[in-house]
Amino acid sequence: MVRNSPRIYLDYHATSPVDIRVAHQVMHYMTEEFGNASSIDHVFGDKAELAVALATNEVAHLVGCSPKEVVFTSGATESINLAIQGFISSEKVFKIAILPTEHKAVLDTCSALSKKGLAEIIFLKVDSQAQIDLDHLEKTCSKGIDLLSVMAANNEVGTIYPIQQVGEIAQHYGIPFLCDGSQAVGKIPINFSEWGITFLAISGHKFYAPKGVGALVIKRGQRLKPLIYGGGHQRGTRSGTLNVPGIVGLGEACRLRSMEMAEDEQRIAQQRDRLQSLLQSAIPHLVVNGDLQHRLAGNLHISIPGIPNSAVIARVRNQLAISTGSACSSGVETPSHVLTAMKLPSEVIEGALRIGLGKFTTDDEVEQAESILISAVQTIQSVLRN
Repeated sequence: MVRNSPRIYLDYHATSPVDIRVAHQVMHYMTEEFGNASSIDHVFGDKAELAVALATNEVAHLVGCSPKEVVFTSGATESINLAIQGFISSEKVFKIAILPTEHKAVLDTCSALSKKGLAEIIFLKVDSQAQIDLDHLEKTCSKGIDLLSVMAANNEVGTIYPIQQVGEIAQHYGIPFLCDGSQAVGKIPINFSEWGITFLAISGHKFYAPKGVGALVIKRGQRLKPLIYGGGHQRGTRSGTLNVPGIVGLGEACRLRSMEMAEDEQRIAQQRDRLQSLLQSAIPHLVVNGDLQHRLAGNLHISIPGIPNSAVIARVRNQLAISTGSACSSGVETPSHVLTAMKLPSEVIEGALRIGLGKFTTDDEVEQAESILISAVQTIQSVLRN
């Protein structure tokens, strides 16, 4: 049965399939309404401009901001770079406080600026569930920092951070607050305006929109130095011809998540819990990582001590898409920086697997995935015993 099972996709943290309703809109604006949104001399440009405006409204509605605060980018990595590099200047060394569990887009950008002598990096404390220490955050802010970066949800273990409380602390001390929302937007409620967020990074391909399109929400009154020059598009913040099909797709995905997110995520959490229960029953000593009370509905991050994760991946890769960690770190032989920051035992880190369920995951796929994983683990255990 396992040998003949179809390929099952459970790596939704890496990327999601495009919703067919989104794809139809993208195709329409690629082949029929293909105008340049900056062409003001004819109706093709007018229709493209209107489509961008409507998409902007949908993005703003989903995350609780003003449409005027939305700047479209190629995705969260560009958005994060724009927020951090566009915020600092060469006038002084900027103090930036970040989680050690942040995505590499934050960590590597800050590291590069530190090496140039432009930034001093302060790492905030997290516990063994990757959850932030709010007392340490407050102490750090009280000593004076220039920028705070806390992700909304972790891309490996799925821990959801108390962004509203983080925003309140940042506001109290007058500190600009960057939130990487790439794993959270479209999955949990986000309210940009009410939660004290200054910059919010969004990536469309994490919630059923195409790859290569995202946004940076910038609080009104904040100015960023552009990374890309030429043409002065998007009020001079991000030049370049607008990716109208991608932007329309992002807008449609946001519209659909506004309507369907709550029901979808409840069902996904039930499927996740079912898979977790099945695996725990069949695999002795299985460990579930992350904050189990505050995690993304589709996240199941497990460790099987004594079973190298690479061995599991090698056995299931043609049937089941799961991962050992972030797609951006795929192929890197160093241990996960997230799990290392959580101070987990080495055998837990070495046996870690990230499973991500999503909107299009079926109950039958959950049952098949359980069978595939258990079979792989049992085979590996047999080999190791011999």
